[in-house]
Amino acid sequence: MTDFSPFEQIEGAPERGLVILGDHAMNRVPSEYGQLGLAETAFQRHIAYDIGIEGLVRGLCARLKVPGVLGCFSRLLIDPNRGEDDPTLIMRISDGAIIPANHPLSEDERNHRIATYYRPYHNAVSTTIKSVAEAGRRAPLVLSMHSFTPFWKDVARPWHAAVLWDSDPRAVVPLLDMMRQDKDLLIGDNEPYDGALVGDTMYRHCMTKGIAHALIEVRQDLIADEAGIEAWADRLTPIFERLNADPTLHDYKIYASRTGPYRKTVEHTQ
Repeated sequence: MTDFSPFEQIEGAPERGLVILGDHAMNRVPSEYGQLGLAETAFQRHIAYDIGIEGLVRGLCARLKVPGVLGCFSRLLIDPNRGEDDPTLIMRISDGAIIPANHPLSEDERNHRIATYYRPYHNAVSTTIKSVAEAGRRAPLVLSMHSFTPFWKDVARPWHAAVLWDSDPRAVVPLLDMMRQDKDLLIGDNEPYDGALVGDTMYRHCMTKGIAHALIEVRQDLIADEAGIEAWADRLTPIFERLNADPTLHDYKIYASRTGPYRKTVEHTQ
């Protein structure tokens, strides 16, 4: 076994009231898993991680001086942005790539990955959110960063970025408005994905707790290099600053989920 941390907590000023997350920031797997039976090139694809997001989260946290949490394991190992009972938690095939180490998968191995990688990441997210709430004596604002492919099965995706959400509009409505003020950008609203997903990170840490939040997707070709990452960090920083300055986004208010009644979320600690 190697010394492998499933998360990285980025330092920042918790009293500022903002937390930035990167669930799929890295494409790493512990050495004992090798390459999960895949070619090395698979780990440079979107199936392994959200291209550009590690750099974007680091850039945003540095500019805004706020804490963040990065997932340090590939979603090919286990996907932190899924519920524990979601059938896509550990993928057997992703965008045409069969993952040999994930099928067949014993119940013991599934539980091991949940306990060793998935839960520690979510515990770190919970700890960070709690510390920000306590420091500011108010609800934090949580923004989760992801990226999406410019094409899906040869169909072009025209959006430059998008905001995904369930039913809490507090951060989403002003965020969409501010992002759309740049007329050169096409900003999607729950495109190319729907943001309502039982058990995902925003559901688990924000929807069930009444914390204002949004999930922002940036198209991967726009943040595939340092210049693109810097440009998007510069673009989003003042938007996030204005969003975080809104006192109405620092109150607790629970909205009913479009997915149905809430399930009880159990917090796990190590």
